[in-house]
Amino acid sequence: MSSGGAVSLPGDPPGGRRAVAVWGIGVSVYFVAVIFRTSLGVAGLDAADRFHVNASALSTFSILQLLVYAGMQIPVGLLVDRLGTKKVLAIGVVLFTAGQLGFAFSSSYGMALASRALLGCGDAMTFISVLRLGTRWFPARRSPLVAQLAGLVGMAGNLVSTLVLARLLHGVGWTAAFAGSAAAGVVVLVLLVLFLKDHPEGHEPEPFPHHGSAYVRRQIAASWREPGTRLGMWVHFTTQFPAMVFLLLWGLPFLVQAQGLSRATAGELLTLVVLSNMVVGLVYGQVVARHHAARLPLALGTVASTAVVWALTLAYPADRAPMWMLIVLCTVLGACGPASMIGFDFARPANPPERQGTASGITNMGGFVASMTTLFAIGVLLDATGDDYGVAFSAVFVLQAVGISQILRLRKQAARRERERLVASRVETVHVPA
Repeated sequence: MSSGGAVSLPGDPPGGRRAVAVWGIGVSVYFVAVIFRTSLGVAGLDAADRFHVNASALSTFSILQLLVYAGMQIPVGLLVDRLGTKKVLAIGVVLFTAGQLGFAFSSSYGMALASRALLGCGDAMTFISVLRLGTRWFPARRSPLVAQLAGLVGMAGNLVSTLVLARLLHGVGWTAAFAGSAAAGVVVLVLLVLFLKDHPEGHEPEPFPHHGSAYVRRQIAASWREPGTRLGMWVHFTTQFPAMVFLLLWGLPFLVQAQGLSRATAGELLTLVVLSNMVVGLVYGQVVARHHAARLPLALGTVASTAVVWALTLAYPADRAPMWMLIVLCTVLGACGPASMIGFDFARPANPPERQGTASGITNMGGFVASMTTLFAIGVLLDATGDDYGVAFSAVFVLQAVGISQILRLRKQAARRERERLVASRVETVHVPA
């Protein structure tokens, strides 16, 4: 094992082709969920016209969706730990498909809001389930790379929304585009029911007693006590939201209204964010899998780069930033998603298998709370300043400052606790009889 690398634990699942096939079904569910989640990002201006709403009301779509998503993370983590991956994923598919269909046929702002909330509820059940599936089917040393690959597939869903759904929207219209896309939910549900299994044979988790509310409190409290869980949450909080806010809602209006680009050119830049995310995700996954010590430098470096490029773009002296600067901005934003995945690499080794879902839920909540807060702040500031995007997007720096302060506060405590767990694990391995 290389220094700083991940440890192979006794009883690790073997991985292999079967693992890839089963995991691929789970990831396909997440892929479809991301298409549905990000569909509003390419339809923001159309939604404003369809429902006759201003910037604050438009941001409410994404805020509500993220509010439901973030609020569901800990309950979903508990459900995954208790019910297993297959059942939770199946519930999620039914909910997010119903939400996408409802959005397709929404004729009023209230109905559309309810549909996005339902979609957010189903979407919330996907990623944590996929992370759990990866830890059940692949060796621990592969976990960082498997998690980054899951994130990469999710970004591929974002790419479909940017390239395919946007064209369908302007080709066949609102209802046909959103209703047609909902068919993908039905396809992955069938695959899930027929072929997905929670774990390979011979690697069943040990039975763990569940005692109602006492179990819930114990799981949450034990996960939260681990500094690695809290550090993972703050890493996710600080790294994910700039790109999420840009892709989910405000990127297209910023590029079209503030930078004077055509929708086609703005769409190409949003695509660049997604492509950059996919490339950087592969690099980060390989680096973290080999050198765990690189986790924090990668996360903090991504935050710093994002802040610098955003500041240069917003402070550019001319009315509009040059194209090369917007290209750099979108390329750097692409690193935010992979950097947020590093948060799970702090939470995962800090918790035993029976708490992985709960710990992942706490971690995943971080970035979505930050995204929700920023989406709301930008909408309010745009309305208050007469669409001054420079002022509105400055909210990004406030959230980054809060997150960095917490990361720096927790980093030493989390590192010390992780070293203690690693030593204990090695001692147990040595004493396992041959």
